[in-house]
Amino acid sequence: MTHKELEEYLLSFPNTWLDFPFGEEVSVYKVGDKQSGEGKLFALIAQDAKPLRVSLKCDPQLAESLREKYETVLPGYHLNKKHWNTIICSGQLSDQEIKDLAHLSYQLVTKS
Repeated sequence: MTHKELEEYLLSFPNTWLDFPFGEEVSVYKVGDKQSGEGKLFALIAQDAKPLRVSLKCDPQLAESLREKYETVLPGYHLNKKHWNTIICSGQLSDQEIKDLAHLSYQLVTKS
């Protein structure tokens, strides 16, 4: 999956927008009220990482399970390690699995 493909997928969720609160190096995907700037982040992509790296919110038990199963799923980089995973998109997880985890992240943020 390319950065562009993942970005298009993330931006397809309702009320989602792209922000750069940490500088140009990190794309932050938020859901909420863009006009007021109030929103909750649900995905982060390291802009220049090769391979692509995406951080997603995750259920704590699932997060641990994924880390045990895949060496390319790591505790969230600069995020709450209990609730966030950083995924190195090197092919170990399929594009569909990454999309499913992105959708889960969106759902976890919008339901609270």
